[in-house]
Amino acid sequence: MKLSHFNFELPEERLTEYPSDHRDESRLMVLNRKKETIDHKYFKDIIDYFNEGDTFVFNNTKVFPARLMGNKEKTGARIEVFLLRELNEEQRLWDVLVDPARKIRIGNKLYFSDDDSLVAEVIDNTTSRGRTLRFLFDGSYDEFRKALFELGQTPLPKFIRREEESFDRERFQTIYAKHEGAVAAPAAGMHFSKHLIKKLEIKGINLAELTLHIGLGTFNPVEVEDLSKHKMDSEELFIDQKTCDIINTTKKNKNRICAIGTTSMKGLESSVSSMKTLNPYSGWTHKFIFPPYDFRIADSMITNFHTPKSTLLMMASAFAEPDFLKEAYDIAIKEKYNFYSYGDAMLII
Repeated sequence: MKLSHFNFELPEERLTEYPSDHRDESRLMVLNRKKETIDHKYFKDIIDYFNEGDTFVFNNTKVFPARLMGNKEKTGARIEVFLLRELNEEQRLWDVLVDPARKIRIGNKLYFSDDDSLVAEVIDNTTSRGRTLRFLFDGSYDEFRKALFELGQTPLPKFIRREEESFDRERFQTIYAKHEGAVAAPAAGMHFSKHLIKKLEIKGINLAELTLHIGLGTFNPVEVEDLSKHKMDSEELFIDQKTCDIINTTKKNKNRICAIGTTSMKGLESSVSSMKTLNPYSGWTHKFIFPPYDFRIADSMITNFHTPKSTLLMMASAFAEPDFLKEAYDIAIKEKYNFYSYGDAMLII
């Protein structure tokens, strides 16, 4: 498959900047691969497609307020700093992106608060846009983290041009988020409400969790026509024995396994044994899934509608089959489904 196979015209108005009024009332397109049918539902209807003994696999990563706005020393130039990952807790070193990058050099200081209580010094240039910052803060580590979170903003996608609003910190997060470390939300999971999860449990559907801390690499543009030459950034992944036991028992009983989102699917496919069972995992994954691909754990997936040429679209295409997904996307645009993070959902069975 080539990059050009995943290009399509997406009207700008389909990239919604606001979530639905209620999490589980967004629209749901259901793709049945065996019957090659496409149905239009609401997200809360997913419960009708699964039975007792089936398993949903959630990514329980938690988004942290990764976007900071600072001012450069002397010039006062406005600089956006996007926190990617903490490198050293004791030294308060962070891997970050800066924008505009051309204005930042090693040794520059950035000020993030009016009282200068939070300052960072650039100590390394790692890529054309990336930097390593050392935060200078008088106080304990807990106080430092609190200051970061109070000053930080929700890392909304770039296409959302509005300012962060009060609801974003709660809505740009799943209700089951537990382990902090993501700079983007696992969007498919944001459709689940407490009420819907309770209904799944009452029906006897198992809820398994893994943790994959989503980095910006998931959204980096693919810049090579030959997809086999694209390199994904690594993301941290944790799968415990309890989750493996639930999933492997589900497979043994010939029940269904549904990956909630592309990141859950990536996590599952990063730790499969030769017997097509799931193993515990603790480490990093740079798994890149594109057609053709033999999925070995999940037999269904919930995902949002993705943007052209994105790695997320490529994974969904591998799962649904490229021609079928293209047909579904053509219908989604015609039927005015909303795309991307705050958009509508798709169930592929």
